[in-house]
Amino acid sequence: MALRPIDNALPTTTPERPKKQVKISVPIQNLTDSAVNDENKAPVPDVTIDYVSSENLKSLPDPESKFQSLIEGLDSKDWTKVCESLNDTRRFALYHSSLLVPILEKVMVVVVKSMKNPRSALCKTSIMASSDIFKAFGDQLLDSNSDALDSLLLQLLLKASQDKKFVCEEADRTLKVMVDSITPLPLLHKLKTYVSHNNMRIRAKAAISISNCVSKMGIEGMKEFGLASLVQMAAELLKDKLPEAREAARSIVISIYNAFAEGEDQKQEDAFMEDEDQKQEAWQSFCQANLPPIDAQSMIKITTTSR
Repeated sequence: MALRPIDNALPTTTPERPKKQVKISVPIQNLTDSAVNDENKAPVPDVTIDYVSSENLKSLPDPESKFQSLIEGLDSKDWTKVCESLNDTRRFALYHSSLLVPILEKVMVVVVKSMKNPRSALCKTSIMASSDIFKAFGDQLLDSNSDALDSLLLQLLLKASQDKKFVCEEADRTLKVMVDSITPLPLLHKLKTYVSHNNMRIRAKAAISISNCVSKMGIEGMKEFGLASLVQMAAELLKDKLPEAREAARSIVISIYNAFAEGEDQKQEDAFMEDEDQKQEAWQSFCQANLPPIDAQSMIKITTTSR
């Protein structure tokens, strides 16, 4: 019987193996000149920023034409141009303040942003700019509906708490200018929130500014703020960890007592007849009525030893 071929039988010949492809090595191209540090090229020189005091700043010869470039400079990504524009901002504030009014909030935002910059030169320049803004606008800064002034105040307290001495000293000077330029009562309302700040350095710097504010107030201004609130604030600061805060608190207590004593004088028909002991008794009664016994005793001790 003849066998029929089977179609699905394995082929009698094996298929040819695929040949290995020859690997071709491609030479690595030389790096371009831009990717190589050329030691023959001169290094980029360091940028030097001049810190010009307010007294040495000069007015702009043509402020209207400079105004547009000021806005562009403040928006620049180049920090040196921002520094230059901040110095121009200082000139506008001191000599052409009316032109700066429409963009004042924008300027303050840039100032705050620059204070946060890690470049110390830009930071210090922005602090100097804020000082001149305080001098030029004063209470006008309180009229803003934005939180620009609050943000600026916080940054100044932060910078005054820094370890970089030249930044810290500039911020301290600016905080003093702020107190001298703005009415004490509304500024005191803004500063009081920092008495309980978690950062003890910020508390201390706020305490110093509060002390400077209170020293400018009379008894009526203190009463408007709340005389009891003031002594309670001072009592809290007297227990602070930092000696700066405690010293500022003692100054606050003395200022309150002096104003309180003047108020007691006004209550008397013959004010010149009232002696110091009577004032001290009235002060003691006031402290005992508004403070825990131990805090009241601290207050009385400060005013007694300062006599």
